[in-house]
Amino acid sequence: MSSPSGPASGLPVRMPRPRQSGRHRRPEPAVAPVGAPALVLAVAGTPGSATRALSDEVVSIARSELPGLDARIGYVDSDDTNHEFPSLQAVLAYAAEERAIREERARAAGSQEPPYDGPVAVVVPLLAGPDSALLRRIRQAVIDSRAAAELTDVLGPHPLLAEALHVRLSEAGLARADRARLFTVTTAADGIILASVGGDDAVQAAGITGMLLAARLAVPVMAAALDQEGAIAATAEELRSAGATQLALAPYLVGPELGEGLLDDAAKEADCPAAEALGAYPAIGKLALSKYMAALGITPPQQPTGAPQR
Repeated sequence: MSSPSGPASGLPVRMPRPRQSGRHRRPEPAVAPVGAPALVLAVAGTPGSATRALSDEVVSIARSELPGLDARIGYVDSDDTNHEFPSLQAVLAYAAEERAIREERARAAGSQEPPYDGPVAVVVPLLAGPDSALLRRIRQAVIDSRAAAELTDVLGPHPLLAEALHVRLSEAGLARADRARLFTVTTAADGIILASVGGDDAVQAAGITGMLLAARLAVPVMAAALDQEGAIAATAEELRSAGATQLALAPYLVGPELGEGLLDDAAKEADCPAAEALGAYPAIGKLALSKYMAALGITPPQQPTGAPQR
């Protein structure tokens, strides 16, 4: 947990600027503690330019929310020989080496400060929902790195992901949102298939966010597995049997973990159009950062009572 002077882990803290007085003052932005562990984004899927651009954007969003954040990217499907797309294991091992070097230099300089005994890094899987096979691989990479790293949960379920799904559907012309707060007025689709990857656990987690999406759109939303044969077609038939005539497919996926052609095949199977994956929607970066901050006990600043929302 955190205290007025910063995280209870003993990390030194950057001192904020003097606060503006008054009930409508702006909240002071959080700043990453000096020497805080790295946020390492664990990215699944085949490494490539598109995956790197998406991951870089997510990291950029996280850094903009927490100035001073040391954020890095480790690729689950890379190896130690690929320097262009460093593996998760290699990124963690390098972070541990850097920590050891800093501590050695501090001792050589005669520092009396006790060494920080917290994690070297906090690993955040770039996954909207659970995927047991992928999470086992990420966990094994953390173990193999021999770094003192902490692994967080996946990003969802979360209301911000329902917002992101709504926006992606509206961008594809499959749902219409009002100008103010993205709540739908009418919708082009009267039934949504929320597509996930990762088995039954992933479908269950997608269903939770699906209920939030259904509340926004005022249409039925049902989750189904992209990687389970016949699941998408069966869900489409169930929605049509319940009265839906215009279906839409919404991927409950960030993107890199989505196999090539899988979404197109599912859209043909359901005989309906599909929205884009969540991608680098701002909520993805914010959720990744929130997992990191929760792991370290860093509390985000609260909006003062009576302050205008922007």
